[in-house]
Amino acid sequence: MSHPEYPSVIPLLPLRNGVLFPGTVITVPVGRARSIAMIEAVGQDAIVGIAVQRDARMVDPELADLQPVGTYARVRQVRRTGERNYQVVLEGLGRFSLKTILHGKPYWTAEVEQLPDENSDPTEAKLLAGALGSRMREKLQEIAPDMSSSFGQWIELLGRGDDSGLLADRVAAALSLDTDKEVQVLLTRDVSERLRLVSRLLDEAITLAELKHKIDSEVRRGLHSNQREVLLRQQLRAIQKELGEEPKSDDLQALRDRLDKAGLPEEARKVADRELARLEAMNNAHAEFGVIRTYLEWIADLPWNKRASGTLEIDAIANKLDADHFGLEEVKKRILEHMAVLKVSGNTRATLLCLAGPPGVGKTSLGQSIADATGRPFVRIALGGVRDEAEIRGHRRTYVGALPGRLLHALKKAGKKNPVVLLDEIDKLGNSWMGSPDAALLEVLDPEQNKTFTDHYLELPFDLSEVLFICTANSLDTISAPLRDRLEVIELSGYTLEEKLHIAKDHLLPKQIKDHAIAAGTLTVTDESIKTIIRDYTREAGVRQLGRELTKLCRALTLEIARADEGKSPRLHIDASDLHKYLGKPKFQSEVAERTAVPGVATGLAWTPVGGDILFVETSRMPGKGSLEITGQLGDVMKESARAALTYVRSNANQLGVDVNFLDRQDLHIHVPAGAVPKDGPSAGVTMFTALTSLLTGRRVRNDTAMTGECTLRGRVLPVGGIKSKVLAAHRAGIKRVVLPHRNARDIEDVPEDVRQQIEFIFAEDMRQVLDAALEPVVLPPESLAADSPRAEA
Repeated sequence: MSHPEYPSVIPLLPLRNGVLFPGTVITVPVGRARSIAMIEAVGQDAIVGIAVQRDARMVDPELADLQPVGTYARVRQVRRTGERNYQVVLEGLGRFSLKTILHGKPYWTAEVEQLPDENSDPTEAKLLAGALGSRMREKLQEIAPDMSSSFGQWIELLGRGDDSGLLADRVAAALSLDTDKEVQVLLTRDVSERLRLVSRLLDEAITLAELKHKIDSEVRRGLHSNQREVLLRQQLRAIQKELGEEPKSDDLQALRDRLDKAGLPEEARKVADRELARLEAMNNAHAEFGVIRTYLEWIADLPWNKRASGTLEIDAIANKLDADHFGLEEVKKRILEHMAVLKVSGNTRATLLCLAGPPGVGKTSLGQSIADATGRPFVRIALGGVRDEAEIRGHRRTYVGALPGRLLHALKKAGKKNPVVLLDEIDKLGNSWMGSPDAALLEVLDPEQNKTFTDHYLELPFDLSEVLFICTANSLDTISAPLRDRLEVIELSGYTLEEKLHIAKDHLLPKQIKDHAIAAGTLTVTDESIKTIIRDYTREAGVRQLGRELTKLCRALTLEIARADEGKSPRLHIDASDLHKYLGKPKFQSEVAERTAVPGVATGLAWTPVGGDILFVETSRMPGKGSLEITGQLGDVMKESARAALTYVRSNANQLGVDVNFLDRQDLHIHVPAGAVPKDGPSAGVTMFTALTSLLTGRRVRNDTAMTGECTLRGRVLPVGGIKSKVLAAHRAGIKRVVLPHRNARDIEDVPEDVRQQIEFIFAEDMRQVLDAALEPVVLPPESLAADSPRAEA
């Protein structure tokens, strides 16, 4: 048989593992840079060389790293599988001897010498080929079932002795040998020796296939015997029942009894009976046995029909809420209204309350008080940082270790279907590739849908309509609009000084005295000292930091009591003058008077997720060419407010008494201190207008006045939100006068009465009214302005 002539210098493709035999076709992935360069250069139907690496980990092999014999191959097909990855279909043509690797191109090329098969005894080769073919025909279905359809080609090859070497190569390729054995066949040039080698490898493959078949048969027989044992056990139970003998109780019977007592709905009962029947017919060593058992135990443990039987006595609930929390009248009123509706109408559908406010105002503890007042179990679900939708709706049972979501866990823990469930920090839910938890909460928190809530694990509708859900949040801005629409929001803006005083005396201080084992009646803390702690050591909307300061005070006093045994007498009467000894120097002091002592500085009011706060807007001018500098890590809205303020002052320069051409010779700088804190929003517009006008007119801003509101280019004052939080912040800072937009006058009703009596409110519709209320009428002389200019720039 004549052999075609192939080139002596060819592109080379090294294979990390596997061998391409002549007469066979394989598909190989191509990912190395040099290999990709070769595939892109040669194209389809090109002749290339295939060599096998000695070490698959080698990235850039040289001649010594490759087997000495390779295979000519024709590129039949090239498919792109990625940006820099290909799959190439190769057809083996013949053997070659690898002589030298050339380095003149970006891909491997090699100088090779063609190696035709050596057939010294054609008769012997033909007999060996016939024996190999017969053996392969008998065992083909066992060792290579995928090749049974092409077995006619093997018969055709047997009729031609010159193709005996090709037959050996094809059989070796069909046996799925490891790379070392395939390389051994590739290196064998003599046809007779190659046929003997392949025959030995075929016998090994047949032996392994027979052993595998024997093992599989034994496993099947074992399964049949287990099924037989299950049937016999079922027959034994039936015989014992006919004889009137009670069968021995087992775990499955106990599980069935629990399901019977659970009061399951009809749909859940059908599913439980079906799964229980599967479980009884299954060997307990089966992998799915534990999965089904866990599923049935969850069904049995859930409170399908169990309710808390707490009495709805409105007066008792009101007394409990008043005893646990001082103030919060709106929250208490809303809860009592809900309970009154439940009592009068008998409607079991619960309300979805959302308590929104800064930290430390009692949102979480209020949920516990509601549960105690109504006689229901209380369960808290922390949602802060949850990013997986399965945390809410559970995992499907197809996953290993699947469990229900947090809601069903909470109901199982409560043991009743009408508990108080507190969804804490609902505004801090996250989103990720695992889904959106706030989207999963839409069904949970919708009274029209949660009657048939379906957990992915349970896959059965569960009634959540009787659950009293209470959500807590610091900010409503991060809650999605569809979820916020389902909530009845009640805002908790914070406490006044008097409210904090009562909370400290009635709740915080008695608790700390008890926790620190201070004997009753031995410690006296005056009201003035508590007020001093509130004013000088805390600055917050809630009372959490106040509790920490009282803890620090009691800890220091406990140390004095412990030393009293050594002859020292503890001092247990605390006045305001004693606080520095136990709490250190005051942490806060009023900066309003100091900062507004020069023109160009105004005091504004801001809302933050942790409550209201005051902020200062400082302005300064210097020689220049009319540029405006804005600093303080401000958002786009605040920067636009600053530019709008400058435009208003320039357009009304004559009425304000400002030089029209002041920007021809001066640069302006607007700065909002606390530059490390991001700030944004339109409510600082009025403050920026006032500060800029103060700078350019030389009139100071009154140090007892703060303001908030959005301002237009025409000087109209627009309403803003968070009025109650801002007014309370002004009260904490000692502000006596507050300038507000006229359309926010109705929001003053939310401010506590004692705060309203201590603050003068000025409602403005136009910036002229703001300036008349905020600026002092006296214009400073130029020399005083020059003296104060360094302070204004600070």
